[in-house]
Amino acid sequence: MDPYRGASGGGDGERIMRLSEPLYRAKGWIKLSAVMLILYGALTALSIVGLLVAWLPIWMGVLLWRAAKAAEQAHDASDEAALLEVQNRLRTYFVVMGVTTLIVLVVTVAQVLFMGGMMFTNWETMQGAMQQAQ
Repeated sequence: MDPYRGASGGGDGERIMRLSEPLYRAKGWIKLSAVMLILYGALTALSIVGLLVAWLPIWMGVLLWRAAKAAEQAHDASDEAALLEVQNRLRTYFVVMGVTTLIVLVVTVAQVLFMGGMMFTNWETMQGAMQQAQ
């Protein structure tokens, strides 16, 4: 038995309502995440360097907000197009989040390696300065 079809089989509208139920129940949390991302982007934009990257969390917040609204529409109206819109917006959000996270990790590892290399190449100088200080 298909858990999304129910015992009676149900029509397409009922099936869409069941499929959209988990997203509908999570819409409050999705909206909260959206607001937090938009606020984070706005605060990031207050700095000069932040202006370069502030658009990204704002855009991601808008994606989540629209996904939550589409989840509500899909559930309330049994709207298949709205359910597909939710899925596409969430897919875009997770792709952007994954790529951003990957870039941040690569940059962080590069910084750690660079700083470690700088310490290693300057080790002799640091030891000499420490011995002179004693």
